[in-house]
Formats: sequence, C-alpha cells, structure tokens
Amino acid sequence: MKKSFAFTLFTALAICVSQVCQGQAKKTSNEANKLAREGAEAAKNQPPDWDKAVDLFRKASAMDHNYADELAAVYQGRGYASAKNQQYQDAIQDFTEALKIKSNDPRIYEQRAAAEMKVYDYDKALADYSELIKLKPNEVRYLNYRAYVYEVKEDVQNSMADTEKVLKIDPNNQEAKTRKQRLEQKLAERMPLTRPQSSPAPARTP
Repeated sequence: MKKSFAFTLFTALAICVSQVCQGQAKKTSNEANKLAREGAEAAKNQPPDWDKAVDLFRKASAMDHNYADELAAVYQGRGYASAKNQQYQDAIQDFTEALKIKSNDPRIYEQRAAAEMKVYDYDKALADYSELIKLKPNEVRYLNYRAYVYEVKEDVQNSMADTEKVLKIDPNNQEAKTRKQRLEQKLAERMPLTRPQSSPAPARTP
C-alpha cells in the first residue's frame, strides 16, 4: 500500500514538474518571439535602428537559439551600414560577430574582407579570401581578389598561381590577363643579369 502510494506521489510530482517546465518553455518562447518581432521592426525602420535590433535579437537568441540566424543577419546589416558610412572597424567587428554564428556564410566573409582592405589590413583580408576559396574553390571572383592582395603584398609567385587558376577556369578573364602581364614584367625585372662568359677584348688603338 505504501509502495503504491509512493509511486503515485512520484508520478504526480513528475507530471507537475513536466507541466511547469512546459509552461515555462512556452512563456520563454513567447517572450523570445515578442523580442524578435520588435527587433525585426527596428531593423525595418527608415533609417533602421540597428543598435536596438541587435540588442533585441541578442536577447531573443539567448532565450531561444532558433533566433540565432536572425541575430547574425542584423549584425551583418549593421556591419554593412557601418561600412557604407566608412566606419570600417565597426563593420569588421559586426561581421566578426555574425561569423561566430554563421561561420560558413561566404557573403559575410566577403564583406569583412572588403572592409579589411579599406583599412589596409591585407593579412586579415588574405585570410578571409582564403576561407572563401575553401568554401567555393572555383569562384573566379574570390581567386581574383586573393591574387590582387598577394600582388599588393609583393608576393608575385602566389599572385601568379591564383591568376593562373583564374585563367584555367576562365581563359578570357580580362582582369587576370592584365594582372598576368604585370606579374610577368615584375618577374622579368627581378631576374639577375647574366654576366658574359668572357670579357670583351679591349678595342685596339689606331
């Protein structure tokens, strides 16, 4: 009798706890949804209130991870707006936050690399273009971008390697063809002059 009562009591407690948890989860989900709606409205304003949108979606995502993609999108939106206003460091920071959430999004890498180029941070831009090429190995634009960065850094060999890859994919790519001519000229200028095997005989005086 006592065992039966204890079993019934534990079962009832378990059901109550489950119902409370479900109720709490529903309440949390509703609150997250409310925050996300307000964040979306802030992002749609003209002009968008990106700071408010980021704050609201950050809170919504903390409650419900399903809103993480939206948080990445508003980080990306604020980053793009900062880049347009030439606030490149702020843009880079926001694109970095977006990539923490969506680490395989080529568009965000491309936007961050473009901002890094604006502040002459060629090493970081090079790393981002390399990530892009891992994601899309045969994308001509990304190979051209990286070849350009290598050229700026005076890394002629790697720039030529990427340029050759572009021309293999698109033999008529004018940007790559022009760069190849420049690189060939640089390589020719770097080649050491070969000394003649024997010195010319002095001219005989009359």
